[in-house]
Amino acid sequence: MDAGFFLNSALIGVGLAMDAFSVSVANGLADPGMRRRRMCIIAGTYAFFQFLMPVTGWFCVHTIVSYFQVFQKMIPWIAFGLLLWIGGGMLLEGVRGLREKKNGTAEVCHERLSAGTLLLQGVATSIDALSVGFTIAEYDALSAAVSALIIAAVTFGICMSGLLFGKRFGRQLSEKAPILGGCILLFIGAEILFKALMGA
Repeated sequence: MDAGFFLNSALIGVGLAMDAFSVSVANGLADPGMRRRRMCIIAGTYAFFQFLMPVTGWFCVHTIVSYFQVFQKMIPWIAFGLLLWIGGGMLLEGVRGLREKKNGTAEVCHERLSAGTLLLQGVATSIDALSVGFTIAEYDALSAAVSALIIAAVTFGICMSGLLFGKRFGRQLSEKAPILGGCILLFIGAEILFKALMGA
């Protein structure tokens, strides 16, 4: 493992972490009062999946490559569906909150990100990293694991910055933050699907 190996892994990590960064911003917007421990759990979840997916992809390339290539075509649709569901729900909650405020029945509160939603976000933002299995296919098992760990570490740092960014502006945007967060998630899903269709 030379310097080029570590640099390439870090650059792959930056590229893969962009969706997770955007979702982190959305989560920070939705919960501007989020504590540091909660932020670490969220960023750690995204980092775990960004580690798991390339390793899983590497394993598939070395075992069931023909089946994996068929499944790979479904990856953008899966990510789109998950982000559409999560983002749409966040958007509807934000619109409902604004409507209640207009009617004078709203309470100022921020919905806590559930464990189930967090796991779905982790899968949705990292499932495209399965394709990295082809990129690191020539690595041995140890090198593939180290590369995935570097990707995970980069993802953790980028997601923490996204959460901090979202929290800061979430306080300023107040009740409009969930709407913006939902729109961000919907945009990410549409972008993933658009890129897949353009590349087909």
